[in-house]
Amino acid sequence: MLTMAVARLRCLALFCGLWLPLAASAEGFPALGKMLESGFRISAEARLLGDGGRSGVVLGAIEPERQLSPASVSKAYLAAAALDRWGPQHRFTTRLVSTADLDANGILRGDLILDGGGDPALASEDLWRLAQRLHQAGVREVEGRLVVSQWRFGPVECITTDRCEARSRVANSYSALLSSAGVNHGNWCVNVAPGAAAGEPARVTSCDSQSLIVGIDNRIETRPPNGGTEFSAERVTREEGDVMLLSGHISLDAAPRDVYRASGDPARQTARTLTAMLEQAGIAIGAGYATSIEPPPASARSLAQVEGKTLQELLLHVMNYSNNFMADVLALNLVDTPRATLLQAGEAIQDYVAGLPDHGPVIMLSGSGLTTENRTSAQGANVLLESMFHRSSLFPSFVASFQSPANGVARFIRRGSPLFQDHIMLKTGTLNQPYAVRAVSGYFRTRSGRWGVFTVLVNGTASTPWLNWAQVLDPLSQDLERMIEAH
Repeated sequence: MLTMAVARLRCLALFCGLWLPLAASAEGFPALGKMLESGFRISAEARLLGDGGRSGVVLGAIEPERQLSPASVSKAYLAAAALDRWGPQHRFTTRLVSTADLDANGILRGDLILDGGGDPALASEDLWRLAQRLHQAGVREVEGRLVVSQWRFGPVECITTDRCEARSRVANSYSALLSSAGVNHGNWCVNVAPGAAAGEPARVTSCDSQSLIVGIDNRIETRPPNGGTEFSAERVTREEGDVMLLSGHISLDAAPRDVYRASGDPARQTARTLTAMLEQAGIAIGAGYATSIEPPPASARSLAQVEGKTLQELLLHVMNYSNNFMADVLALNLVDTPRATLLQAGEAIQDYVAGLPDHGPVIMLSGSGLTTENRTSAQGANVLLESMFHRSSLFPSFVASFQSPANGVARFIRRGSPLFQDHIMLKTGTLNQPYAVRAVSGYFRTRSGRWGVFTVLVNGTASTPWLNWAQVLDPLSQDLERMIEAH
């Protein structure tokens, strides 16, 4: 059930999206405008950027002030707010701390605490470095527990159906739950390989440890060579913890495959993974592991730490791969008080947007765009893009996080003529439920070298349930190509 705050914002979002009159012109977007005839709701604007503080010429517009769902185009707002807050070279730090004494035999006489620093890209290799640095500090045994502290945020209340369901079971990787102490994007990874002979079970190992660190229920059978490979994987949470349910078959000559599924408790996943790393480094944990929402004591001293990737590197993954776990963890870091929620993270982005003159209304319930109640307009998104263009110290890192269609990570954006593909930098957004959303926003360069910005938000309705990317990108590429050629 939605909280009252979410419900109120949802009502506001729906009000904003439906207030404008149905009739709309498509000046400057003749190809894209034909979608209006099919009943789609559209907000679109393309314009040249002016010199200095002057606003540029509008080249095309379809209800540019209409409030619609931007889906993952929301991540462009997050990227701008994060760069504004921390700058491109900021790194998040994860530490191992303790209040216990370390004796002459290398025994830590108490608990070892992982202080989760909110690193959106914390990975197994970072935990391995922590284990190695702890070993270098002289620790050979922890008499107490390994405690994973997620005091900054986590477990974070879910406000979308997929994430709420993922608390008990999940068959995908993108519905990962959130924590300031999460590792590997909140996902378990197991490697599935054929058994030694046909008829034997598949061989299942951990991607991140020599020993299995997640429960396995393996019902995958090995078939003879060329016998075909087809199997399913679902993570379920039982009394003993997370278990990967695997069923199907794999050919004897098939290559091993990595399988990712969201964990049921990212802090506990980190605890189990780090415990395995410490054991491999020769550091025994005497009393098991636990998770906590309390901060480490002020008297705790640092025993080992690792710094994450720079913010500009993080944004490449957040934007290029549209990583929802990384986006929402990064947004939660924008909240200054502990126990942050997604709604507070959205408010932090809204506070940043409030400082952009002429942007207009915006609603952000998350940084990822998974929440369909997020709202902005094409005109507002272009104001954001233009504001970053004029920030010389931040713009290189910001624009580098957008993709050109010619070199797109996702195949579906490799569309249009060579002129379109080589003169565009974009961020896309996709939702299919409860209605279809296809959104795209970014920069273009004209034939004469001038910069421009464009945003197109297309939202379906109950009577227009089907929408694919070709329906949007093909006409958009025609319209933008004409603008690029003409200027």
